[in-house]
Formats: sequence, C-alpha cells, structure tokens
Amino acid sequence: MAKAAAAKAIQASMLKTVIGGKVYVDASFYTCGVPNPPSETLVFDRRSIRELDRLAIAQWGMHGIDLMERAAHGATKVATGLIPHGGRIAIVCGAGNNGGDGWAMGRMLHEGGWEVHIVSPRSPKEGSDAAINEGAARAIGVPVHETRSLNPEVDLLIDAVLGTGLEHAVTGVSLELIDTINAHNAPVLSIDLPSGLNANTGLPCDVAVRATATATFVGLKIGMLKACALPFTGEVHVIDIGVPRSLAESLSQSP
Repeated sequence: MAKAAAAKAIQASMLKTVIGGKVYVDASFYTCGVPNPPSETLVFDRRSIRELDRLAIAQWGMHGIDLMERAAHGATKVATGLIPHGGRIAIVCGAGNNGGDGWAMGRMLHEGGWEVHIVSPRSPKEGSDAAINEGAARAIGVPVHETRSLNPEVDLLIDAVLGTGLEHAVTGVSLELIDTINAHNAPVLSIDLPSGLNANTGLPCDVAVRATATATFVGLKIGMLKACALPFTGEVHVIDIGVPRSLAESLSQSP
C-alpha cells in the first residue's frame, strides 16, 4: 500500500520527500537505499547490464562509441549542475570504459568553457572506444596529468576509475586513485557506480569512492538499493542513453 501511494505521488507531482539518498530520473527523484523502489524504476545486476550493452550492439545495431557519447553527455549535465560555471573540475580516469566516459566528459566540458583537466596514469587499450575518446580529448587540448595525485584547488572531482564489472578487491593504481579521491575535500560525482563498489551487493570491494552524487546509466544497479550503499552513492541520477525501452525492460531485475 505504501509503495503504491509513493509511486502515485511521484507521478502526480514529480517531487517527493525521500529518506536517505535520492534517485533522480529525468525531473523526478526516487528513494534509494530501501528495498522497494517505485515499479517504473529499472534495476540491473552486473550480468544483466553487461548483456544489455551486448544486445544493444549485436541485435539493435547500436555502436559502443555512441552509447558512451550519450552516457557522457548525460553525466556532464549532472556535473555542471553541481557547481557554478567557472568552477574547476578534475576527472580521474581509469583504463576501461568507465574511464572512456570520463575522457568524453572532459572533451564536452572543455568545449563548454569549463576549466577541466584529466588525471590518468594509464591509457585505455589501443583501439577501444575509451582510447578513441582519449585521443579526441587530447586533440582539442584538454589538459592531461599522467599522475596519481590531485590538485587540491579543484571544486569538483569526477570519479571515472572503475565501473560495474568489478568483482574482486581493488588493488594497485585503482586503489591509489580511490584513496586519493576520498582524501580530497571537493564534492565527487561518480560515473555509473562509485569506483570500488560491488554493483550486486552494494558493498565496497575493500574500498570504494564516497561520492556526493552518482550518474548511473539506463537504470539503478541492484546494489544501490542496499542501505550499505548509501554512504558511497550519494544522490543517484539515472541517465537515459537511448537504449530501446523494450530491451531494457526485458533485462531489468526484481529488487
């Protein structure tokens, strides 16, 4: 009964007071960190979101680079809403597709007149979509710091280190980057999932970024519905990247 009433209130007013974290879907936000999100919210585990990407490309003729571009565009809109124009932004990029989103965001923010630089001690795999976006960002002059340290004088950090595929303990360079992000005083926007957080359980893989907000793609990741995830996800913004709704609904999981 309470769930139905909450969903009805959201549909009527597009605004609802929430407990704990918030989930924004377009103009509305939904409760995060409780086991019963509104029925219209799509939820994915690690396997189903991977399958969604595969089928969107293999059966629907979509291109990975286009999906990455749409993801970055939506996440950039979230980022620019977190600080005033003129704020300084650092994007911390890993070597995988999550880092590719970050490289694309760096290009978009730079083209939009923002003071932005990318921190990336490792380059993406040659020929990958992430590498294409790295090349595009470098080509237009986005400053790149090939280091593991962060400038203390930034107003927003964007965490694009690790994504939903993580299943094991964080080690090496990724561990150092996560620790460095968490030690910084600036607010943090995580891309798709806070780096180091297990997409299925909502628990850190030994360590995870403690984000101010998370821009996640297509739908919630099932671990985000766990109360243990709240200290890491912050406010969760769900970004539509143009995947066919019927495909997304066919793979959505029950919380």
